Amino acid sequence: MIDLRGKRALVTGGSRGIGGATSRLLAQCGADVAVHYRSRAAEASVMVKEIEALGVRSVALAAELSDRAAVDACFETVAQAWGGIDLFVGNAGIWPEEDLAVDVMPDERWVRTMRENVDGMFYSTRAALRHMGTGGRIVLVSSTAGQRGESFHADYGASKGAMISFVKSVAVEVAGRGITVNSVAPGWVDTEMCTNVFADGGRERIARTIPVGRIASCEDIAAPIVFLCAPMARHITGEILNVNGGSVLCG
Repeated sequence: MIDLRGKRALVTGGSRGIGGATSRLLAQCGADVAVHYRSRAAEASVMVKEIEALGVRSVALAAELSDRAAVDACFETVAQAWGGIDLFVGNAGIWPEEDLAVDVMPDERWVRTMRENVDGMFYSTRAALRHMGTGGRIVLVSSTAGQRGESFHADYGASKGAMISFVKSVAVEVAGRGITVNSVAPGWVDTEMCTNVFADGGRERIARTIPVGRIASCEDIAAPIVFLCAPMARHITGEILNVNGGSVLCG
């Protein structure tokens, strides 16, 4: 039911995890997909080949999202090759794994989290908008932590809270251009980032705290992202779509 043929998409962190599942599903719906990655060129190459096998265009592009010039160059490359960008999914980001209270959190961790998650969000969204025409779609991947906080990960919670406010602000700014801006907010997801947390029974303990009783797959998150990119979601903007099995409702 979702037809994105002729649409040109760029997905940050698009070679694996949530980004990989989103890249794949966008392509299955007919979109051309530019796959951004930071350092794992081999994985990005595999994703490009998989997408091209579906009969659409794809390209892999490396960029450090906290580097403004690198981000601008990445988006410019896609826009010049394909004539513009219709869909932007901002998925890349970091979650520092170590539990740290604010009073012992070093400056370096706070700065790194903000640069990767906030500066990167700003640079990439700005670049997307500069190459996006009427009817474009922007979907940024936030987190339940941005809505209810996350103790001992205040840097991460603050960065995702900033994203939620950013989404609401930009949605109003660009509504007159026919562009929608939304966010999907996952809870726990079965990704490489959570491997250590899920070890030694961690997966089962976490699953018991989620009302639906399971950890989300990457595909569980990709489907709502692609829905927000579809014509059927044209009247939705400035929204935070929770995809967390009800965990945001629990203390």
